[in-house]
Amino acid sequence: MDLFIFTFAGLFSVANPLGTLPIFVGLTTDDSAKERSKTALLTVINTFVIFVVSFYVGEYILNFFGISINSLRIAGGLIIISSGFALLTGSFQKHKGMERERIKNDLLQRDRVSLTPLAIPMLAGPGSISLLISLHEKHQQITEDFIIVSAIFLVCFATFLMLKSSHYIVKYLGASGINAISRIIGFIVIAIGIEYISSSILALIEGIN
Repeated sequence: MDLFIFTFAGLFSVANPLGTLPIFVGLTTDDSAKERSKTALLTVINTFVIFVVSFYVGEYILNFFGISINSLRIAGGLIIISSGFALLTGSFQKHKGMERERIKNDLLQRDRVSLTPLAIPMLAGPGSISLLISLHEKHQQITEDFIIVSAIFLVCFATFLMLKSSHYIVKYLGASGINAISRIIGFIVIAIGIEYISSSILALIEGIN
């Protein structure tokens, strides 16, 4: 249960589906409710596939490039901290390369936005991917894998419900409400990043000694 809660809370905070809501609303403002639901479903399916592939295959990619898990955790921690500061300062969309003008230009070339920009980089960004790779390196038992994949599924399911109800959530909370919650999540994200960096540095020091 502790592993499930840690995975769900960490991945949900780093992926930050709440911060994706305004983008989703902006991209689907002219769509019908049925079309928005379909886009939301495709988005979470793409995100789930990316998460699972990153969880199982990411380690082999690291080995191919000769990157240690501690190096990945430090790099991922820096990225996670950067995302947290972006949430605190209200520049999360710009931090992930989602400037409003860029979105409009991208929409002219794409019929569907479920894979990019919604799944990548808004939900399945570098921080989320590095978090999952680190989890797989640390937890490799079958039961642990099942627990983590279940947590990934629940994160994606919760994201689907939020995206499906995004227009109502944004209307209810307003811009100020979303910003306030995003800043709270930002503190959690920064703490997760610092924990990753500190634990990796301690592991490196112990390895030297």
